[in-house]
Amino acid sequence: MSNVSRRWLDARTGGLAALAVVIVLLPAVLANDYFYEVAILVAMNAIVCVGLNLLIGYAGQISLGHAAFFALGAYGTGILAARYGWPVWASIPASIAVVGVIALVVGRPTLRLKGHYLAMATLGLGVIVSIVLVTEDRITGGPDGMAVPPLALFGWVVKGERTWYWIAGGALLAAVWLAQNLVASPVGRALRALHGSEVAAETSGIDSARYKLVVFVVSALFAATAGALTAHYGGFITPARASFMHSVELVIMVVFGGMASTFGAVVGAAVLTTLPQFLTVMKDYEMMTFGAVLMVTMALFPRGVVPTLAQRLRVLPMLGWRGGVRR
Repeated sequence: MSNVSRRWLDARTGGLAALAVVIVLLPAVLANDYFYEVAILVAMNAIVCVGLNLLIGYAGQISLGHAAFFALGAYGTGILAARYGWPVWASIPASIAVVGVIALVVGRPTLRLKGHYLAMATLGLGVIVSIVLVTEDRITGGPDGMAVPPLALFGWVVKGERTWYWIAGGALLAAVWLAQNLVASPVGRALRALHGSEVAAETSGIDSARYKLVVFVVSALFAATAGALTAHYGGFITPARASFMHSVELVIMVVFGGMASTFGAVVGAAVLTTLPQFLTVMKDYEMMTFGAVLMVTMALFPRGVVPTLAQRLRVLPMLGWRGGVRR
């Protein structure tokens, strides 16, 4: 196989190019604004899942409170723009930066825990954020939520689902590109070593605490970015964004698509975001059918949809799966 062929089969080139082609061609089958809205929601969820996959899939650290970072990113930019009159081009990066600092402060003691203890600690973070958003009604609007100004950049106000589609698609491509480059870097190799055996990694000279903290902050930044964009797209946010169920949904998307597979996270977000839209015709049996689909899918694709298909079709490199062990 030539060097050019190998490059196009690599996840950072061929896979990213395939995703870009899908994003460009998808509008041809989106009949109306409702379908554009679903596509935008898919992209936002996929951005969060790509970051969460770095934490769960590559580093092997469980988080059940990641929706908290999504909500903090949304409320941060919303409060700065709506309450204090900040321009959106400044409120979004400021909100994301604050979330990064919070993740750094919280992650330092929390990531010393392992397994279900870490899961409980991150769950507690999500509960705290949710309670604060509900009780601090003078700032957050309380359980009723708050209005958020539209995205405006130097006098240009972003309007319409079609414009937002390209913004969300571009943000998703950037998120996948960043994640793929991080995985291929020395940091990514250290994370895979930690996932395999933290003791062995530390014996090899890897600072496990440092790398776990780095990936925790990076995944929080991904979630905050998606939250901030979603807030300005929807124009309204509620504390439900920080709920435990939202965190669980994000984890399910990552596991469904395939852990340690960046494109698996995208596929998981796409399938599990759009599937409920199709199941609305089931009415009272919607949730039952949704659960049955999950059970059957995970039985047929035990490693997740993308890694299992990649292994069977023998196109592992392009789909971000390297070897028989999750990396």
